[in-house]
Amino acid sequence: MADAKQSHLNGAYYGPSIPPTKTYHRPGRGGGLGSCCCGCLCSCIFNLIFQIVLTVVVILGIAIFVFWLIFRPNKVKFHVTDASLTEFNHSTTTNTLSYNLALNMTVRNPNKRIGIYYDRIEARAFYEGERFASTTLQPFYQRHKNTATLTPEFKGQNMVVLGNSELSSYNSEKISGTYSIDVKLYLRVRFKFGVIKTPKFKPKIECDLKVPLNSNGQPSGSFETTKCGFDWK
Repeated sequence: MADAKQSHLNGAYYGPSIPPTKTYHRPGRGGGLGSCCCGCLCSCIFNLIFQIVLTVVVILGIAIFVFWLIFRPNKVKFHVTDASLTEFNHSTTTNTLSYNLALNMTVRNPNKRIGIYYDRIEARAFYEGERFASTTLQPFYQRHKNTATLTPEFKGQNMVVLGNSELSSYNSEKISGTYSIDVKLYLRVRFKFGVIKTPKFKPKIECDLKVPLNSNGQPSGSFETTKCGFDWK
C-alpha cells in the first residue's frame, strides 16, 4: 500500500504552480534593427559616391580622347636660324663683358586647329652660366599652321665674374673665334581651341648656341641652324 502511494506521487506534482521564466534583453547590445539600417545606409552612400567618381573619370577620359582625336596637338618648334656676334670682350680687370649679339629665330606652330597667344616673351643670354643680357619681345598671336620670326638683340656692357675654369674656357674660345652662348626664352602663353582659351602656361625655351665672332666683317666661321629645347614649367 505504501509502495503504491509512493509510486503515484512520483508520477505527478501536486505542489504550488511555478511561474514561467522571463527573458530580458538589455538595450544597446547585439545587432538590432537600428544598427542594421545604419549599416545599409552607409553602404549605399559609399556605393553611390564610388559610382559617381567612376562615371566622372570615364567621362573625362572619353572627353580627353575625343579632344586628342579632333585637335591632334603637336609641340611648337623653335629654331635659331642665324646669329651675328660682332663684339664679345671680357675684361679681367673690371669683370666687364662687352657684347653685341643679334639672333634670327623661327617659331613653327604645326597644329591644324590650335592658335597660340604669346602674352610675354623675355629673352635672356648666358655665358658660362652667368646671365649677361636680357630683352623683352613684342607679344603676338600665332595662327595654326604658321611660322613666326623673332629677332632678339643683345648689346651693351655688364658685369660678369668668371672663375678660373670659366676664364680658361673663354680664352680658348677667344682663340678659336667661336663662343658657347646660351639663349633662353621665358614665355607666358595661352592656347586657343576654336572659341575656347586655356589659362596661361609658362614654358621655357633653351637654345645652346655656338656663335662665331664676326670682327670687322670677317667671320671666324659659319653659324649652323640650331634646334631649341622645350621645357614646360
